[in-house]
Amino acid sequence: MDSHKSMHIPRATIRRLAIYVQVLENLAREGTEIISSIPLAEACGVNGSQIRKDLAYFGEFGIRGVGYKVISLLAAITSALDVDREWKMALIGVGNLGKALLNHSDFRARNFNIVSIFDCDPFKIGEIVHGLEVHCTKEMPALVAENKIEIGLITTPPQRAQRAATHLVNAGITSILNFAPARIKVPSHVDVEYVDFFHHLYSLAFNHSATRA
Repeated sequence: MDSHKSMHIPRATIRRLAIYVQVLENLAREGTEIISSIPLAEACGVNGSQIRKDLAYFGEFGIRGVGYKVISLLAAITSALDVDREWKMALIGVGNLGKALLNHSDFRARNFNIVSIFDCDPFKIGEIVHGLEVHCTKEMPALVAENKIEIGLITTPPQRAQRAATHLVNAGITSILNFAPARIKVPSHVDVEYVDFFHHLYSLAFNHSATRA
């Protein structure tokens, strides 16, 4: 894929592509070899023209009058998203949420591999959690460089999220996924995504109340 062109792909398209990958993976597991745009669109919760528009950013896909080859389209999208290779990650904050993510087998199955874990609690440092040793955050720069880590996960309490982000940035991490319910400040070259459970719960609560009003 043309890297210059990829810079102009809308974020909403990237998010939909992740949904397409999930749906196509399920279809592949079920043994589906070819699917047309209409049932694929229905499974993804969009319309057929939206799928065609999204895929057009990366090239020509599908056979007119036949549909898409599931395995080929899946490979093309994962390649376009650059998730057909291993991404090494560091996790900071080995509490209940951090341990739950470490036990999440889908990370490794999707080429996202947590290879180093960190905490500032002296009672946790040295502990082995799911096969990984908990390191002090002071060791982060060396371990990030040694293991060629590219993504950082923050699973700390909210009051420690900013400090965790600072540790990651100082270690050279420029891509951060923040699970802590707190906003963090990072330099402009650092990309941050938030996983905010309460954002979705507030939305569900409001919508539920609105339909009952």
